[in-house]
Order: sequence, then structure tokens, then C-alpha cells
Amino acid sequence: MTIHDNNIRGVIFDLDGTLVSSELDFSLIKAQVGCPLDNDLLAYIASLPSPYMREEAMNIVHQHELIDAQHAHLLPGVAEAITRLKENNIPMAIVTRNYDRAAAIKLKNNPLPIETVLTRSDAPAKPDPSALNAIATLWELDQSELLYVGDYLFDIQAAHNANMRACLYAPDEIPEYANQADYVMHHFSELPTLVDSFQENKVLC
Repeated sequence: MTIHDNNIRGVIFDLDGTLVSSELDFSLIKAQVGCPLDNDLLAYIASLPSPYMREEAMNIVHQHELIDAQHAHLLPGVAEAITRLKENNIPMAIVTRNYDRAAAIKLKNNPLPIETVLTRSDAPAKPDPSALNAIATLWELDQSELLYVGDYLFDIQAAHNANMRACLYAPDEIPEYANQADYVMHHFSELPTLVDSFQENKVLC
């Protein structure tokens, strides 16, 4: 009896735009800190030449994130999907580029049965795979057995950098980078079915 290579034994989620809503205006934030529109905001701030400049820029980002956190709400189908996965004993975690205080507010106001939450305060931000790899180690599972669910290119890249499968959550328009994901999900109700499909045949005789 062998275990099928493709089974999904754990699911990791992005937070903003995946589990909860986010109204962050990145164009405005980038303008306020002087970051070119095409640059990654966090990478730009990290490249600023002095600690003072980096701190001032990050304070601006924090203010936006904290305001956004107060208004966040669970996205459609999330609570039901998470409940289904928990009932099926699928371990779950969250890895977000948000910072710890903002993420904590969002999850306090929108409680989910997910205990493991890593933010950019805990590990390098996505697409760096460090946080995803840490969770695989915590769960004592191989990365190939884990699925990462997110709504942006960095989520796909982080998953693949960690040798995990990437599920893109795209409820509205399908972005041009969707073809880089292993799966594309339009509604959260599809997630338990996707995970279940790998459980049914995971034990082969």
C-alpha cells in the first residue's frame, strides 16, 4: 500500500483578498512613500538608504494597514470552506505580507479556526518561501503535500518557490498570470471539493 504523490494533506492561505476583504490603495501608498508604481512596495522600502527613511515609510504603510484592518470582513464562502476542511482534519495556516498588528485585528474581528499565522513580522515577505517552508516543518509534512491559496502573483511564486502547489483565488477577472497557478478557484465553495478529490484516491493498493 503506497501513498499517492498528489494528495493534499495541508492548506495554507493568504489573508488579504483571499480570506478577508482589503481596500488598501497601493497606488496611494506608493505615492506617499515615493515608490515607483511598478516596484514592489516592501522591497522598495527595504532599499531606502537610511534607517530613518525606512522607518518613516513603514509607518505610513502601517497606518494604512491598521485603518484597512478595521473594516475587513470575511469573503463569500470562506467560513463554510474552512469549516469543511477542519471537519476533514486538514491542518490550516495563514501566511500574509501584512504586518502582525493589522493581521491580528482582522482575525480578531473575523475569527477562523486557524491558529498558525505568519506575517512579514515573522519571516521574509512573499514571494520568499521561508514562511511556507516553516509551516511544512511545523506540520512535519513534505512541501509537495501542501497547497497554498492566494489571490496574487506573489502567492503563486511563493508556493512554487517552496515546491508547493499554488491555487489562485480569482473571483472576478482572471489575471494574465493565472496560467502560472496549478489551480484557479472562482469561489471558495470549490476548495473543499478540490482537496477532497485528492483524499479519495490517495491510498492505492
